[in-house]
Amino acid sequence: MEIKLHSYSLELKHTFTISRESHDFQPSLIVELIDGDFRGFGEATSNPYYNITVENSKAIIQENASFIKSLSTEEPSIFWKKLQPLFKKNMFALCALDMAFNDLQARKQGKKLYEVWGLNIDKNPMTDYTIGIDSIDKMISKMKELPWPIYKIKLGTKDDIKIVTELRKHSDAIFRIDANCGWTAKEAIENSFKLKELGVEFLEQPLKADDIEGAKKLYKNSALPIIADESCIVESDVEKCAGLFHGVNVKLTKCGGVTPGKRMLEKAKELGLKTMVGCMTESTVGISAIAHLLPLLDYVDMDGSLLLKTDIATGITINNGVISYADENGTGVTLL
Repeated sequence: MEIKLHSYSLELKHTFTISRESHDFQPSLIVELIDGDFRGFGEATSNPYYNITVENSKAIIQENASFIKSLSTEEPSIFWKKLQPLFKKNMFALCALDMAFNDLQARKQGKKLYEVWGLNIDKNPMTDYTIGIDSIDKMISKMKELPWPIYKIKLGTKDDIKIVTELRKHSDAIFRIDANCGWTAKEAIENSFKLKELGVEFLEQPLKADDIEGAKKLYKNSALPIIADESCIVESDVEKCAGLFHGVNVKLTKCGGVTPGKRMLEKAKELGLKTMVGCMTESTVGISAIAHLLPLLDYVDMDGSLLLKTDIATGITINNGVISYADENGTGVTLL
């Protein structure tokens, strides 16, 4: 098995701002695994919040390249299990490898990845489209630029209720709110009642991940469901979220790929939690992998490729929130 690493700087259509950062480019690493005539692809973006760069992701893969290649005949779950101890400090890199290996193995079987998993795609959820923090006029302009049935609105400012009030005047779409740890429990509780009146579906990670007491108060007193993001990173976090959140947003880059991500979603369902997968502004490479988990999801945020000026791959397509699979096997990705 051969390993090829491709580095990209993905340019965004608009400056993307959340409560703690802004950026115009998203550095990304594509892992390509080659076995004979078959190729599998995976992706991991950089993330300053988690101290992940393309450079340190490439470095850890290159350091362990010989061992990775020695696992070419393993099942994906064993492949992941044997690599995880070596990648504890960079689960993003492990995610890219895991995606690529699952893609490769599915292609070798002549199946799409969801078929390998035995999942039924008949009731897949639609994806939302994210509106990053900006001036109200620009946020309205972004909505008008791409009319969509579900919007995920980034908040965490002093004018959050005003923002949603103004946006609501221009759309009857479902609104989801992501404050990216930008509120206190008191703010979140008060905002939940106002936002419910404005047609908001749920709140995603309004509090800092370490604010457990605040999370308890919010869970009991919120007018809207609360979905964990920064509070649900790895598999052991799912059980911790039960009783503090109504659902979990699993990020594949954070947990280390589709292999643990699928287990997290199945565990969340067992615990009665709503399930969601979110993206990290990946290209169609990473977004296509997410698509194969759709049958396990109540909600999905997989608009990363839609936020880019120019994509680097083909794979799944998204039309007005509806996801369609590529004809190719595996995750369906072809690198351009």
